[in-house]
Amino acid sequence: MGKIVLRLDRIMADRNISLNELASKVGISNVNLSKIKTGKVRAIRFSTLQALCEVLNCQPGDLLEYDPTEKTE
Repeated sequence: MGKIVLRLDRIMADRNISLNELASKVGISNVNLSKIKTGKVRAIRFSTLQALCEVLNCQPGDLLEYDPTEKTE
């Protein structure tokens, strides 16, 4: 079975925005945003996903990707 991969790090690099700046604008802690960025989360709230998309001016599909070759943990 494949895996959903978070691509927040790529979008942040494209937008040249730091973890601290993004966390402040989205309204979540640096620790929680770091977990999202590194893919060490089991779930993400739609409200957080919406806030990320608003701040980064992107679509959810820009942040989430399905990789059928990755194994779920």
